[in-house]
Order: sequence, then C-alpha cells, then structure tokens
Amino acid sequence: MKLTTKLNYKNGLLALLAFGALAANLAWAQVQQLDAVVAVVDDDVVMASELQQRLNTIMTQISAQQVEAPPIEILRRQVLEQLIIERLQLQMAARAGVTVADNELDQAIARVQQNAGVSPEQFRQRIAADGMSMKSFREQIRQELMIRQVEQGSVNRRIQISEQDVDNFLRSKEGEFWKSPQYELGHILIPVNSSAPADEVSRARAKAEQLAQEIRDGADFRRLAIANSAGQNALSGGDLGWRKTVELPTLFADALEGLQVGEVTSPFRSDAGFHLLKIHAQRGASEQMVEQTKVRHILIKTSEIRTDDDAYNLLIDLRQQLEKGADFDQLAREYSEDIGTMLAGGDLGWSTPGQFVPEFTQAMDNTPVGEISLPFRSQFGWHILRVDGRRQQDMTDRYIRNQAANLLRNRRYQEELQNWRREIRDQAYVDIKLPDLRDDTDADNTTNGGAQPAQ
Repeated sequence: MKLTTKLNYKNGLLALLAFGALAANLAWAQVQQLDAVVAVVDDDVVMASELQQRLNTIMTQISAQQVEAPPIEILRRQVLEQLIIERLQLQMAARAGVTVADNELDQAIARVQQNAGVSPEQFRQRIAADGMSMKSFREQIRQELMIRQVEQGSVNRRIQISEQDVDNFLRSKEGEFWKSPQYELGHILIPVNSSAPADEVSRARAKAEQLAQEIRDGADFRRLAIANSAGQNALSGGDLGWRKTVELPTLFADALEGLQVGEVTSPFRSDAGFHLLKIHAQRGASEQMVEQTKVRHILIKTSEIRTDDDAYNLLIDLRQQLEKGADFDQLAREYSEDIGTMLAGGDLGWSTPGQFVPEFTQAMDNTPVGEISLPFRSQFGWHILRVDGRRQQDMTDRYIRNQAANLLRNRRYQEELQNWRREIRDQAYVDIKLPDLRDDTDADNTTNGGAQPAQ
C-alpha cells in the first residue's frame, strides 16, 4: 500500500513536472513568438517587440493629440517602414564612424527635459511611466543624434545654393516681402477733413506737433493715444501690432524711413488727418555691425618625433624673438606649418565671428592689438598669433544674403531628405517576414531586385 502510494505520488509528481515543463515551453514559445524577426534589413533585423513598442508610443501620441488614428494595419506598416529606414541610417552611421560623446548626449537630454518643463526627478518618472529605463532612453536619444548627423551630412551634400539662386529670390515679390523689416508700431491720428478750412488744419497740425514733442520728452505714447487719437486702435493704445513695411500704406512706410526704435515721426498728413507713428520694437532686416579682427599666426604641428612639449617650447622661443623685434612675416615663412598662410607671413586677413575654431577665437579675442598670444593648442596643432587690428564692419548685405541662402537650403532640405530616404530604401536588401506588413512594392518579400544581404 505504501509502495503504491509512493508510486502514485511519484507518477503525480512526474506528471506535474511534465506539465510544468510543457507550460514553460509554451511560455517560452510565446516569448519567442513575441521577439520574432519581422524584417531583415541588410545586416540587421527588426524584431516584433520593437515594432510593438514603437507602435504603442505612436498610438499614445495620436491619442494625446486627440486626432483619429488610421487603421491599425496601415499604422503598423508605416511604423515598420520608419524602423527599416532607421536601421539603414544607423548602419550608415556605423560605417562612417559616427559617434555621440557623452557630454553631447547629456546636453541633448537636458534640452528634452527643459522643453518638457519638469524637474529631473519628474522627468525620470515620466520615462519610467512610459515603460523605459533611463539607460534605454539614453540609447534612444543617442541613436536619434547619430541619425540626424547622417541625414544632415548626406542631404546637405545634395543641396547647392548658388549666388544666382539668392539673387533671384531677393528680387522676387516673396524675397522683397521676406527681407522687409518688421516693426511693432504705435499710431495716433488727429482727424481733420481734407476740405477743412486752413485754421482748422493749423489747429490739428499744432496738436499733432505738441503730442510728438511730449512723446520725445518721455510721455507715454499709449496713454496719449487713448486720450487723443481718432484711429480705430486708439483704445488699445494705438497699437498696430507687428507690420512689415511692405504691408503698410506707402505714406506710412515713407514716414518710417530712417526712424530708429523708440523714435516717433514728425506729423504727416493724409485725407483722414495728421498721423504720428512710433516704432516700439523692430525685428528682421536691420543693420548688422560685427567686429572683425585682423590676425596672423604661426602653426607648429606635433608628430611622432615632435611632442607637445617640443612644439610649445619652440613657440615660446619664437615669441621671445618676436618680442625682441624679429619680423613675424619672416618667422612664419620659416617655421609655420600652415600651408595656406605660411607664404603670406601667417596672415589670415580680416576674420568674422565664428570663422575659427573655439580655441583660436578665444586666444584671438583675449589678445590686445599689437601683442602676441601665449602658445595654445587647437585640433590643428600649436599656435601663437598676433592681432594686427580690430574694426566694426557693416555686414548687413552679407547677413541678408546668408539668411536667404539658409532659407532656400532649408526649403530644399525636406524634399531632398525624402528623396534620399527613398533611395537608400530602394538600394537596400529588405525582407519583410509577415505578409500582412508587406505593401504592393514588397510582393516578393524583398527589394533591390532580390539581392542577398551584404556580408
């Protein structure tokens, strides 16, 4: 009886263990199924779990925006395409050696947190609530930064903005509107009929001139507008808001010619009466004065046979010679290893802000005119420099042209970005494993003519 009981117990235990093993295998199979490969992308894959996680994120964003989501099968295909493109971009980043330094990553995450308007602790809690660890979030941001570098490097090479392109834009109606300065204006109207007698016109002019003088003496423009103006914006202090000069009546635009921020026009007349305009603020096209520095330098590069100490000591010796009256041009021709400037005696000409690397700019800004800097290191090697002069230069025209070129480049960027993404997608090996995720172009499971993944 005991033996039978033991046998029954043993058999029951074995059955229980067998059932447990079966359940474990089923659970493992479910996990395996969850992490199944949904697409092969050249040398990489997209997993089902990644697709589902990204899909959940997108659905949450759509719900937060309170817009109607597309059918789930369409959304899944779109999300998968997004992941495929990202895989291709990250592979390109790896081949190009693109990296993101930890300090750059920290700064990017800090910007995300600041834009969210939360404390660091609240930020971490939000990430955890989204089902992510801080480590995973950092890796996601790192990948996004790498992708951005690849996109910008690849797409910008495809965009060429010529001087003729800029000229054509600036001469167009759109260009004229774009470069027109924008003013925040205040307006006072002292009404007088166009057919009014001379004495009435004189009284209106005198009142307008009196108000203009009070404003120049410091009176509050908006208070005077409320009390005296017959303009339709009088009760809001005469505020006309932000207006470009091309949007103003010609009479107003002419009156503003040469006027500075904070100044008021002299009274000018229209059929409605006498007007006063004040520029409260200005943005857009305006005079751009920059400080330029005339500088020359000597560059000594390090090598296997010349250490940092050797380069530093050589420049200290050259600096002592220069302070004793040696000719900078001659020493630069003899010692400098900057091929572009050595024959010109190290002359870099007149520089504008942002032209040089930060180390060079800092040394240049800290060196008085006529003096020679201490040796300093940049990515190019070791330098000394002499500042030969400083001046204020009107760069308004160049500034406007640079801004116009940036505008045209940004317009073309999005178009070229889509073209480039489509090209790298078409050229890649992509095998989508699930039939319901394939679109019409993936009927044979692969793109690029059925080529095999690169080895």
